Amino acid sequence: MVLDAKRLSDGTTVCVKRIDPQEPTDEVKIAQYLSSPEMRGDPKNHCVQIWDSFRDPILPKVEYIIMPPLRRYADPEFGAVGEVVDFVTQVVEGMEFMHKHLVAHGDLTTQNIMMDARPILPSGWHFVAQHRDLSGELISPRARIDYPVRYVIIDFDCSVRLSPGQPHLITNFGGRDGEPPEYKSRQPYDPFKIDVFTLGNVFFKDFYKVYEGLDFLASLIDFMKTANFRQRPDAEMVMTYWINVRAHIDVGRARWRLQKRKETMGERVLYDTVAFAREGVQRMKRMVTGEV
Repeated sequence: MVLDAKRLSDGTTVCVKRIDPQEPTDEVKIAQYLSSPEMRGDPKNHCVQIWDSFRDPILPKVEYIIMPPLRRYADPEFGAVGEVVDFVTQVVEGMEFMHKHLVAHGDLTTQNIMMDARPILPSGWHFVAQHRDLSGELISPRARIDYPVRYVIIDFDCSVRLSPGQPHLITNFGGRDGEPPEYKSRQPYDPFKIDVFTLGNVFFKDFYKVYEGLDFLASLIDFMKTANFRQRPDAEMVMTYWINVRAHIDVGRARWRLQKRKETMGERVLYDTVAFAREGVQRMKRMVTGEV
């Protein structure tokens, strides 16, 4: 359960998550570890910041963690090819950071990737009615191609933190995504390779299957979803591979409108016209302000 609240010291809006696991987990410990001062300063750290935590004074098994307010990463929807490129870069970077510090997430799926939406929604948003701002007006988001957001990985209830030198083989690990082939075996498997597969599935299901013009994701997805986990790349290899793919993407495609595969011809003409007009306005603004 997640609620919003106001911090008394300065009025900042915060999120309060109530943690009452059916079975013991290291969720709070791992989240705090990844949010510690020495970790927080690393720009590759895309794990949610834990501002505070405390136990319930009456129910000793219940804990609360205090976090910044975040939005689902695809709400509002992506609008340009370059926005997808930025998303892939940030979340692969975040996965690589966790794995470098021997933390396997275990549930690196759509539901556990959020964003700090303040750049595109500077007036904020209602915690429950998220299509409205704090005054009750409908939100009017800015384009993330012009106002980049930061993507954040949350929820470490399925996560495991290994010790240096500990073999990367465990059992009974994982979350929502039941597709990794190694789940079908009773043999131990690598939890870090589970993250690689499930994140590849996010790229496939949320982007490649939904939008046209993202052909550059195909080989990355295939690489990340290699069936045999022993042959599947680790996070560092994925990042190296992606940087090479990204280097070959035409820079001119960055502002291309994302076209959904299911669009009708009429919708495509309408959306292309709106996107062309919006881009014209942005170019005029850059000319007036002297921005490149």
